[in-house]
Amino acid sequence: MVAGDLQFREFFAAEFGRLRGLGYLLTSDWAQAEELAQDALVRTYWVWSRVRGHERPAAYARKVLVNRHRSLLRRAVLEARHARGSRAEEAYQPDLGEDGLVLWAAVRRLPARQRAVLVLRYHEDLPEAEVARLLRLPLGTVKSLTHRALARLRAELGSPALERHGRGTQA
Repeated sequence: MVAGDLQFREFFAAEFGRLRGLGYLLTSDWAQAEELAQDALVRTYWVWSRVRGHERPAAYARKVLVNRHRSLLRRAVLEARHARGSRAEEAYQPDLGEDGLVLWAAVRRLPARQRAVLVLRYHEDLPEAEVARLLRLPLGTVKSLTHRALARLRAELGSPALERHGRGTQA
């Protein structure tokens, strides 16, 4: 076995779950999330010799996943969602407590671009400039999408905590 293959296998084992989780937060669909994670890791493998030596491999794989998601949305290739079944993974809710589950349900109802910005900004803890770069959007668009998403969540949930959090995004 080639040393690079062994390194990639370890990378795959360490990152697949995280990438799948990010895919789920972007799509709200486990099947799509798994496909995005697998696709991102396959594309990362194709350039592994370059990525492992010059870039942070996890950041590269995340970028591939986000860009692939954007491409699927832009081309309207996403398959129609299947009716929610009783499979355990489709019934999955993150372990967020009662308030967190209410927030998560509201986030899932946001338009895809607003949800993507919030997930990258607050779940992945990326700065606005990095979110703009990943989504290939102007920085002002990221700021306005964030503002609109938080305003929509505030209106729906009426949370003072979101008021304070929303003010912090104006930087």
